[in-house]
Amino acid sequence: MTQPTQRHVYLATALMIGAAGLSAADTIMVRLLTQDLHPFLIVFFRSVFGLLFISPWILRKSSVLKSNYAWLHLLRAALKILSLVAFFLAIAEAALADVTAIAFTTPVFVTLGAWAILKEQPGLRRVIAVIFGFVGVLVIIRPGSGPVSPALFYAVGGAMIAAVIHLMLKRMSARDSTETLIAWNLIVTVPLAAIPVYWFWTTPSWQQLALLALQGGVGALNMAMITRAMALADVSHIAPIDFLRLPAVALLAYLLFGEAVTASTLLGGGVIFVSTLLMAAAIRK
Repeated sequence: MTQPTQRHVYLATALMIGAAGLSAADTIMVRLLTQDLHPFLIVFFRSVFGLLFISPWILRKSSVLKSNYAWLHLLRAALKILSLVAFFLAIAEAALADVTAIAFTTPVFVTLGAWAILKEQPGLRRVIAVIFGFVGVLVIIRPGSGPVSPALFYAVGGAMIAAVIHLMLKRMSARDSTETLIAWNLIVTVPLAAIPVYWFWTTPSWQQLALLALQGGVGALNMAMITRAMALADVSHIAPIDFLRLPAVALLAYLLFGEAVTASTLLGGGVIFVSTLLMAAAIRK
């Protein structure tokens, strides 16, 4: 990768800020949809509409369908469905700011997985980042201080599964382009997500269908913006910007659902943010 110019860095920053806003809006839409629809149904329609949005691009550039992998796409899609369902269950029941903060621990689990599975040596900064990440989760969950929302454990599970997906992508991106990975992800996810829908089907209203379509478009645009930002600037620069999702989600959750941000959420989120910064610094080094 060539050295990014200042203009590229500014554009990547703007794209990541926009992506953070879209992610926050997506979280709010999931909360609204899970009031009446099962998470498996939301994942299915999200994938269908997302595929519809990128279909013209696939038809114009059919070369993106040439992949060096087959079963890994299927496994990755299955894991993605499980991760999304876990996060959607958490979003439906737990405080949105807490779920969003816990979602940022995915890089922590990626580091642990790279060390345990890929035998990568994490280095001192990453070890400290992992410790900070787990401390942040414990601050948010507050074990021993009273009843813990089971939904928060869904969020932790979703972050762990997402980490496995990241490790798979690290291997798959060596031979497949980013565009190919995006295209096949949606192509495989649609039929796979349709299987559990049989047991959880609820006919959506027209308003819910419109929201599901909007969510699919937002998801596709968000993925494209992040992909483009990563191509323009170093990951160590743009990764911490994604943390803007937390205050955006907290503000929207307060305005729309009356969810006040607790001191433990602020403290735990801050500790996880420090973990993210340390991880980015380790990448830069």
